[in-house]
Parts: sequence; structure tokens; C-alpha cells
Amino acid sequence: EPQLAESGGGLVQTGGSLRLSCEASGFTFSHFEMTWVRQAPGKDLEWIAAISNLGGQVSYAGSVKGRFTISRDNAKNTLYLQLNNLEEEDSAIYYCTRPRGTFPYSDPHAYTLKGQGTQVIVSS
Repeated sequence: EPQLAESGGGLVQTGGSLRLSCEASGFTFSHFEMTWVRQAPGKDLEWIAAISNLGGQVSYAGSVKGRFTISRDNAKNTLYLQLNNLEEEDSAIYYCTRPRGTFPYSDPHAYTLKGQGTQVIVSS
């Protein structure tokens, strides 16, 4: 059964950093482009980054560009999101998805698979 499992969230101060991971199983990870989306309390899902299947193409939402970095290790079936210079507005549950549509898959609701999420809390 295809699954995605996020980890790496936690409590961090403003300006701090975190590295999120998303381990894929049950499907051929290297065949699929992937995204990260997030959902803040009381708000809709927000698309934040996408990466091509071999990692050669990436795209970011304006709200995170220059601070977040998406990457992948296909040998480890793992997707990553490096979060730097965190702001309180970045507090959310972060999900990795196997999207549907066309790159950069900016509709956060268009996916065929989504993990359970990992929570990031940024506090001053």
C-alpha cells in the first residue's frame, strides 16, 4: 500500500531552522514528482514547494522562496524540506503529497497520496 510518513517537526524560535522528512513506501518513489503543502490553524491548505522526479526542477511559493529548500534522495525514498529563518506565520502542519496535474502542482488539494503531517510551531 502506498504511504507517505512525515517527520522532523517541532517547536522552534523565530529565525530558527528545521529539516522535515517524508519517507515514501509502497510505490516507485523515483517515478513521481512530489510537493510539500501546509495548513495553518483555521486556514486552507497552502502549496509551498514542488520537485521533479529526479530533483532537477524545483518551484516555490513566494511566501517561502529563499528560506525553504525542497530536495529528495531517491535511493532512500525520502523527500526533504529544509526550513530556514522561520517566522511565526510558518506555524502549520506540513504534509508531503504525491500530486496530480502538471508541474509545479500548485493546487494543494490535487493529490493522489498525502501523509499524516508533521507540526511546526514557531514561537518568539
